[in-house]
Amino acid sequence: MAPGELLTSGPAPPAQGRAPLWLRAHVGGLLFSLGCAIQRHCGKVLFVGLLAFGALALGLRGAAVETDLERLWVEVGSRVSQELRYTKEKLGEEAVYTSQTLIQTARHPGESVLTPEALGLHLQAALAASKVQVSLYGKSWDLNKICYKAGVPVIENGMIERMIEKLFPCVILTPLDCFWEGAKLQGGSAYLPGRPDIQWTNLDPEQLLEELGPFASLEGFRELLDKAQVGQAYVGRPCLHPSDPHCPASAPNRQSRQVPDVARELSGGCHGFSRKFMHWQEELLLGSPVRSPQGRLLSAEALQSTFLLMSPRQLYDHYRGDYETHDISWSESQAGAVLQAWQRRFVELAQQAIPQNASQQIHAFSATTLDDLLRSFSDISAVRVAGGYLLMLAYACVTMLRWDCSKSQGAVGLAGVLLVALSVASGLGLCSLLGMTFNAATTQVLPFLALGIGVDDMFLLAHAFTEAPSGTPLQERTGECLQRMGTSVVLTSVNNLVAFFMAALVPIPALRAFSLQAAVVVGCNFAAVLLIFPAILSLDLHRRHRQRLDVLCCFSSPCSSRVIQIQPQELGEGQVPRSGAHLTATVQAFARCDTAGQHVVTILPPTTHLTSLPTESLGSQLFGPMGSTRDLLGQVPGPGRGQVCRPLPCARWNLSRFARCQYAPLLLQPRTKGLVLVLFGALLGLSLYGATWVQDGLTLTDVVPRGTKEYDFLAAQIKYFSLYEVALVTQGGFDYARSQQALLDLHKRFSALKSVLAPQPPRSWLHRYSAWLQGLQAAFDQDWAAGRITRHSCRNGSEDGALAYRLLIQTGDAKEPLDYSQLDKRKLVDADGLILPELFYVGLTVWVSRDPLGLAASQANFYPPPPEWLHDKYDSTGESLHIPAAQPLEFAQFPFLLSGLRQTADFVEAIEGARAACAEAARAGIRAYPSGSPFLFWEQYLGLRRCFLLAVCVLLACTFVVCALLLLSPWTAGLIVLVLAMMTVELFGIMGFLGIKLSAIPVVILVASVGIGVEFTAHVALGFLTATGSRDARSAQALEHMFAPVMDGAVSTLLGLLMLAGSDFDFIVRYFFVVLTVLTGLGLLHGLVLLPVLLSIIGPPPQVPLPDGGGRPPCPDPVSLPLSPPHFFLGPSPAFRAPETGAGDAPSTFILPPAHSHILVEASKDPSFPTITVVQTYKDGSPGSGLPPLTATAGSEARWGPHASPGAFTTVTASVTVALHPPPLPGSYVQEVPEEARPPMAGESKGPGPRC
Repeated sequence: MAPGELLTSGPAPPAQGRAPLWLRAHVGGLLFSLGCAIQRHCGKVLFVGLLAFGALALGLRGAAVETDLERLWVEVGSRVSQELRYTKEKLGEEAVYTSQTLIQTARHPGESVLTPEALGLHLQAALAASKVQVSLYGKSWDLNKICYKAGVPVIENGMIERMIEKLFPCVILTPLDCFWEGAKLQGGSAYLPGRPDIQWTNLDPEQLLEELGPFASLEGFRELLDKAQVGQAYVGRPCLHPSDPHCPASAPNRQSRQVPDVARELSGGCHGFSRKFMHWQEELLLGSPVRSPQGRLLSAEALQSTFLLMSPRQLYDHYRGDYETHDISWSESQAGAVLQAWQRRFVELAQQAIPQNASQQIHAFSATTLDDLLRSFSDISAVRVAGGYLLMLAYACVTMLRWDCSKSQGAVGLAGVLLVALSVASGLGLCSLLGMTFNAATTQVLPFLALGIGVDDMFLLAHAFTEAPSGTPLQERTGECLQRMGTSVVLTSVNNLVAFFMAALVPIPALRAFSLQAAVVVGCNFAAVLLIFPAILSLDLHRRHRQRLDVLCCFSSPCSSRVIQIQPQELGEGQVPRSGAHLTATVQAFARCDTAGQHVVTILPPTTHLTSLPTESLGSQLFGPMGSTRDLLGQVPGPGRGQVCRPLPCARWNLSRFARCQYAPLLLQPRTKGLVLVLFGALLGLSLYGATWVQDGLTLTDVVPRGTKEYDFLAAQIKYFSLYEVALVTQGGFDYARSQQALLDLHKRFSALKSVLAPQPPRSWLHRYSAWLQGLQAAFDQDWAAGRITRHSCRNGSEDGALAYRLLIQTGDAKEPLDYSQLDKRKLVDADGLILPELFYVGLTVWVSRDPLGLAASQANFYPPPPEWLHDKYDSTGESLHIPAAQPLEFAQFPFLLSGLRQTADFVEAIEGARAACAEAARAGIRAYPSGSPFLFWEQYLGLRRCFLLAVCVLLACTFVVCALLLLSPWTAGLIVLVLAMMTVELFGIMGFLGIKLSAIPVVILVASVGIGVEFTAHVALGFLTATGSRDARSAQALEHMFAPVMDGAVSTLLGLLMLAGSDFDFIVRYFFVVLTVLTGLGLLHGLVLLPVLLSIIGPPPQVPLPDGGGRPPCPDPVSLPLSPPHFFLGPSPAFRAPETGAGDAPSTFILPPAHSHILVEASKDPSFPTITVVQTYKDGSPGSGLPPLTATAGSEARWGPHASPGAFTTVTASVTVALHPPPLPGSYVQEVPEEARPPMAGESKGPGPRC
């Protein structure tokens, strides 16, 4: 019953029920006016709506897809994002270098790779990767041109400087550096007259300097090499294969030809060409090492080599203005393209380097591989999108087709799905116009999720449109539909909007964008279903009015030629029920023209099969026939007739009938209710247990498709090399010179963390800087004691002594910059190893300029960078003696390695320890923060569960407010929120059993599940509120009306999600398809099983109070028609009351015919499908003995009295379908139809015998 009908019926409700009823009527009136306006201008509304949505959809042409991990996953506004922004402000957008990695493992798990053969295969793969060349922009690019180099020293001799620049090695972290074969990976070469090409495989730096000594002054360069401990470089290391003819004679095992002990050589790690500054820790090279009780390395299961390349910015700057690129308009984008092309070729050749039948396998990975992976992850699969939407089109068309053409809505289903598809496209286009970037979650999931959610309300309106109450004028059909179901559409859409907006509280940019885009799409779906879809329904109404076929609307409908007749009959004494329950039978009647062709009549044929309803409280309620024309029960033969055929049961089965006749009576039995409560309580308890199994985390292996080479690499990396480069960054805002001890304490505290690989002795920039100054002081003291350095000259002292001399005389005063009296009064470094504060920034300039090969100072990434300064001990002028001080530091870093981080709990522990160390340093005035990928991507888990609980609680509160305002019943809103909370807890618990980890993505789905769950609960709750009778009866009526729409919505959602199951990414299948499918199943169970049971037990009272505690609302005044003969009336039925339950049947139209007559009801202009109740008195009954008294109202009209005897008559309920034949005539008439004049039924033979 519509809210407007409730208001106009019976006496005024009590004061406490007036406000909700008035508000509901007011809202219903607004929706009614909106629907009528749309119906009047349906063509214009459809045209303008499609035009507007199509224009918005064009915004997709400018859609941008974001694949940058930092922009996708770093929490907006968090301390991590602020720290990242600070780092980029000081150092720029680009990283210092990019890494390309090779991991080698044995094909059979557990085998050791510490054998010469395994290392030989590793060399083969690494050598193939290092020799990669790509041709781009007319140039050839190899590793030596694009690799990262720590810093080429500046040499005064130009020829030597050019030779060193060509030879200077790339930074490659590889276990091969423990052997001479590591030199083969370095591709540089130089030429000197009279010598073969100089390469690292034959370069002995000590011997070369001796040969060049007579021709050039290389003392400064020799000193740099000595301080870096270069020595003989690679030629002094053992050969992996001593039989190699190129193995140098200086190799320790060259003469003995003895194969080296690989485990002993690799124990403790390896060194690059500089033993002092290039130490590759064992954890960087070996995976899963096994040691003896004495600590001796025995075996390992994996080897790892890492190639470092320049960043695009560095590569651009390196070749900007160079002769190599002068003719190609060199740009940073071209530099990036060169690096990407090289990295792709690197991965390809490295994976092909080892034969398939080898005992080892190589896994290669690069930064470009990850970018390509994310880009493919974000690509939209046109095939899956098209397949999903075509499947939805087929389902909508099939499920809305009816055998009765006047009720079939196949074309409406097709148009509705296409409209939802357009609204999804327009919503995404609007997001693009608003500047929202798309990501993998948007492109892979949102089109299907939005389709599944969007068609739910479409099905709801379509079902409601076919169930319009009898007597609704044609021009008000759309308004009446929106009046009845518009509130449900608004309720579910608003809750979905609120849910996705609440999900945007999750501060991950990718998920926030997904949630906001989903909210925009849901808003567009809401506008399309509420404004444009009613116009489609109105146009389809015109099609039905003109008797056109569904879908094939160019053809006329044959429905008007079908006839069923019903004739009331007198009952015998044995057929009279003693309990007072009503005898009902549901049949179908429809219209045909009379013989004159002028009138369209509905013929109600006789029936003899009447059944008594059960006597339980539920059974005593009369359920009016709802549903489509497939509800046909058949033609029942009357007395003296031959047999006729009955339609098959499948032709009259539908969901509404199933809910009314089978499901609701079974569900609402007391035993079933108890069982339902017990089972759902057990499910809740089991889910609470499963919630304890849910672990936090999301790794790349969860995202990358299984079975791919990328997945194999990531799995091996996590298993064997869970190492992460991090840095402890110190900011500006404090005095570094006077905070050295606090800085050292911070470094010590950070080094003591469980997951930190801290080298011994410590090798931070501050330690190296202090040690370097101590070396200078020691050299100065020796020169001073020997008299080589005096107060006025340092020309005779050593290079280091002269540097200390110049540092010691600095005052830092611009007016008096030099003070020679300080030479013997102070030291550069005190006894505690702390640098003299007034010399800190002056010494920093000298150290960075004189750092051997730039390998120590480069690790600090100082900002602002200290000025360049050249030292010449023979220049003693005042300007040369003055050293410019570096500016106060605003950025410096201590690099660290974190190891053993495999589970999210390990990351969280490391992050908490690092943050605690920084917090402790802050109390000493040090501003510092940790930086690196663990802090970028795992810090979200510190507060993820708290954010999840906050978002769910806020959303449940918002859902309660929205439901309470729209349903006007806080009681009902509380029950809905209770069910939604149970769904969320159960979904969370099931995730634990399925092994789905908690990350920002499941959090968004869990938060959105509250809004999606409203789709399954709000309709049933609203149907319960607007129904009348006992709680059981109202629950049954709500199920009858809402079972089919809710089920169709669930199936449509599953069909929308079905395409996700075909994704190439297991991540999409596990984290979206599985979770959302479970959510849909839980929604069905809670909306159609638990909620009706709860409503039948503790549901709120009806919003229309019943007089005298009755079980039905007061009847509206009957609408009597002047009929002949005088005892034939058409109007609302009287109020029946069952003595044992106090409940009666729902109001319906009734006809009281005279005895021995057929009933013909002329079709009105409105093609509605009224419910007719045929009332027949008992045998020899009269109005005085069994019928309610009749009262005259005006002229020949008569009305039923307000009371009736419950056992005085039998009812036959018929669902009548009226087909139109213009011109329609108003009014009704009665015509006696003798048996012999009755036209034969369709398929009925005129001859004797059985008729089919």
